[in-house]
Amino acid sequence: MPLDERTRRLTEKLTRELGPIVGAALADPDVIEVMLNPGGELWVERLGGGMGQVGTMTAGNAESLMATVASSLNTTITREHPVLEGELPTDGSRFEGLLPPVVAGPSFAIRKKASRLFSLAEYVKSGALTEAQRRQIVAAVRERENILVVGGTGTGKTTLVNAILHCVAEVSPEHRVVVIEDTVELQCATDNKVALRTSANVTMQHLLRATMRLRPDRIVVGEVRGAEALSLLKAWNTGHPGGVATVHANDAEAGLRRLEQLIEEGLHGGKADPQVIAEAVGLVIVIKKIATPPGRRVTEMLSVVGYDSGHYRFGDAAKKLGG
Repeated sequence: MPLDERTRRLTEKLTRELGPIVGAALADPDVIEVMLNPGGELWVERLGGGMGQVGTMTAGNAESLMATVASSLNTTITREHPVLEGELPTDGSRFEGLLPPVVAGPSFAIRKKASRLFSLAEYVKSGALTEAQRRQIVAAVRERENILVVGGTGTGKTTLVNAILHCVAEVSPEHRVVVIEDTVELQCATDNKVALRTSANVTMQHLLRATMRLRPDRIVVGEVRGAEALSLLKAWNTGHPGGVATVHANDAEAGLRRLEQLIEEGLHGGKADPQVIAEAVGLVIVIKKIATPPGRRVTEMLSVVGYDSGHYRFGDAAKKLGG
């Protein structure tokens, strides 16, 4: 069967198996994520709001859906290989699927690809960012400080990085930007850009080494989660300032400590040098979910100025501006 015909049939089959409820959620610009729990309940999370149940899906339908997604990715999902990761061929949304025995029933989470970019000005308008914070981010971009965005799962780190990349395109349109991700989620409006993504055989560490030969002005990493942390910091410190990266942590100090942990995992018993981190990271931005009103907000913005006596030192910006 010709490749285009196979792709068309897979896409049509996938659209049917997603069903009207999931299909409508994926088409809704306000929906961020669609999730199926082991009991068959379908939940969605909406932009600026919380989660809510929208319907159900049978185990049989879910298993058929995941088999089709696996086929589109040229892989399989079975009880022997019960985890499926990849992107939906329909819209590029990130798909994570699970089958028993690792879960009680078929489960998945579909993280939608951003349908539109939010500017820093829109963050201020929504109350997620103060005007003082916006000015500080713009100044950091203009001065080519490296920015670390910190937050927990689902706090909106990627969306905020997209807003920062929008700022990069406005402030430094002549810069060549290299973006490295596991799953394509970041959107860079700069004309001179290269997007790299990891694969089963190519790690982020490999891509960072390749990046050095691509003549980048700025290096952006979607999420730092392993030994690539040291390579990124070295790149930022040796002629490629002005980058952006995210890391999972609950506050700014914890974000820097998390980088230490990731570096040490790659050193296999060696110790991270906090001085290297303090020299590389110029600004740490913390974004969190808030309950009232439901949504996200930048709660800390800290300027890193050094490290001594076992502690990171922060400048005048080391205060909670977001409330």
